[in-house]
Amino acid sequence: MATEPSSSVISEPAYKQNMPRKPESARTARQMVSTALDAWGLGEAADAAHLVVTELVANAVQHARLDTILVTTQRRDAFTVRVAVVDRSRETPQRHHADEDEEHGRGLELIQVLSHGHWGVDPLPWGKRVWADLGIASRPGDPGGAP
Repeated sequence: MATEPSSSVISEPAYKQNMPRKPESARTARQMVSTALDAWGLGEAADAAHLVVTELVANAVQHARLDTILVTTQRRDAFTVRVAVVDRSRETPQRHHADEDEEHGRGLELIQVLSHGHWGVDPLPWGKRVWADLGIASRPGDPGGAP
């Protein structure tokens, strides 16, 4: 997990949407991510981005406070997309190793793998932003995307 804070200002181009803090918002978040990736011609990143945003929304639904969350998708550069969820809980997500028979506890591990370790938490005065940077597979000379 990255320890340095990301920019608190969303650079363009970016998509963002307030959503109810409900499990059903994961579907809306995936649709928003798809819209952004399609607009940027980066559809090849959709599978990873959908998994990441689903896990981020699920964590916010389970652990955050208040009734809404903010989901953002930001094009960081030609080869990187950032997916983030902002919520009003200051509690930092904790990774742990889930046993094989556990139903929960694998979300942050999945995010760690899909982002190649490029994810983090930005504390905010009233909550936090949890984000993951996803490399685009079309990076020249790097068929697997960003490290």
